[in-house]
Amino acid sequence: MNAEELKRRFAAGERYFPGVNLNRDKLIGAYLPGINLWGSDLSGVNLAKAKLWGADLSRANLAKANLTRANLSGVKLNEANLRGAKLNYAKLYGANLTGAYYDESTRFSRGFDPISRNMRKV
Repeated sequence: MNAEELKRRFAAGERYFPGVNLNRDKLIGAYLPGINLWGSDLSGVNLAKAKLWGADLSRANLAKANLTRANLSGVKLNEANLRGAKLNYAKLYGANLTGAYYDESTRFSRGFDPISRNMRKV
């Protein structure tokens, strides 16, 4: 599956896409609220300015993904791989980040404290 097929199927009402491989795809500004991408490979994907509120990205591989200015309010990111991800200016209100992995190359907005959100540094 590629980004265009995912957007087409989402627009048709489908929401459940666990385990898909979209690595390095471009979903800039995509409107995908409530989508289920549990356990998906989203490494290197560009989700800048995407609207993903209420989505399930638990256990997803988001290594080196661009989530700059993405709306991740209420998103489940528990146990997601966020190593090297760009989360600058991302909206994370009510997001579940418990057990999400990050490293020294992960970029957060100024003042964001990953430890207080129960994230794990690796």
